Amino acid sequence: MKQLFEFFPIILFFIAYKVYDIYIATAVVIVATIVQVIYAWFKHGKVETMQWITLALVVVFGGATIYLHDEQYLKWKFSIIEWLFGLAFLGSHFIGQKTFIERMMSGNLTLPSLIWKRLNFSWASFFILVGFINVYVMYNYNTDDWVTFKTFIAPGLMIAFMVIQMLFLYKYIPDAEE
Repeated sequence: MKQLFEFFPIILFFIAYKVYDIYIATAVVIVATIVQVIYAWFKHGKVETMQWITLALVVVFGGATIYLHDEQYLKWKFSIIEWLFGLAFLGSHFIGQKTFIERMMSGNLTLPSLIWKRLNFSWASFFILVGFINVYVMYNYNTDDWVTFKTFIAPGLMIAFMVIQMLFLYKYIPDAEE
């Protein structure tokens, strides 16, 4: 259910875009992201740092899109968020005792340090690559295609990447008999 709620703003964005236009859809995604953060605050008593950053970028770039009537600002927001994720994962190689991916998954999985580092680096690379793919799509395709990329293809790439990661990690998962 949590993963579905994470996609709540983008689903509403897509619907609003198809029914109205990019500017109404931008206003919808701003409001939906604010609602998402408020909900997280009341449900968990805190909001994760990346949710705050996402909210700030949605409000700033979405607001610029509406105010300046230029959809490029909204399109750039996606790449910037992906690059920030990538840089955060890369930075965790040098800051702290554990990489981001190890902090997130070490409660469920035990891996050698080198494997955690490789896994973390692959996630950083993935986010950075998706940011560049977004730039390519936004400059070489129309807005309809970009919305399709943002709504369906980018999440599909994430799912495919996660499946590849699971296949890679499968050999490190202990048997239930052990």
